[in-house]
Amino acid sequence: MSVALRWSETDRDQLRRHLPGAVVVIPVGATEQHGPHLPTSTDALIAAAVADGATMAAAGRSDRPLIVTPAIAWGASDHHLPYGGTLSLSPETLLAVICDLLRSIAAQGGRRVVLLNGHGGNVGVCHAAAAAGSTRFDLSVAHLDYWRLADTEGEPPVPGHAGEFETSMILALRPDLVGPRAPRPQVPEVVTVRGVDLHSESVWRRIDGFTDRPELAQADEGERRLEDLVGRAADRLVELAGVL
Repeated sequence: MSVALRWSETDRDQLRRHLPGAVVVIPVGATEQHGPHLPTSTDALIAAAVADGATMAAAGRSDRPLIVTPAIAWGASDHHLPYGGTLSLSPETLLAVICDLLRSIAAQGGRRVVLLNGHGGNVGVCHAAAAAGSTRFDLSVAHLDYWRLADTEGEPPVPGHAGEFETSMILALRPDLVGPRAPRPQVPEVVTVRGVDLHSESVWRRIDGFTDRPELAQADEGERRLEDLVGRAADRLVELAGVL
């Protein structure tokens, strides 16, 4: 049976021994406003929970040791700065941070990394970092956005931003951090164009910085979603351990 380790709880000798054959999982989060009701750590909390849960769940089935690192707490969140409550790295800085972590892992014998991303603004940076890590440091790097695993056909937007989906999971993880959620009977429409990623400050202003209807979120639904996401992410880790 393969081992599953938390980097922050493991000594240097164990890490040195396992790194050459291991898959290292790096959760990539953000610290940014999530409406008037969710903590600014929402993306980091969810990314860390999915990464840690999946790593532990996959251990008995993986062909390789699995090591999960502490979450990167800051992301590319400049578009949230006007609302306050946001600590953002520029995309260039986040790319450099991830690449430095990949360099560190490679320097210690690591060969395989999964970037498990929890924030939409990080998607392009994680993709670029995975490509850069493979060419600069001779690593095999996979990039996974957790919400793309979600089985939510017909449900609210996934992941949205501080809407029902994310709010339900924070209710499951840290209910003490969820504030009052005023009813939102008229949800502002989010302008979309099929097959196109649209970046516009006016879109965020129109929806007041959060999507859909967080007041409908329930903790039990959040627990179900988290369990589903952890299970699906664990399956991906097992699969990746066989090909990376």
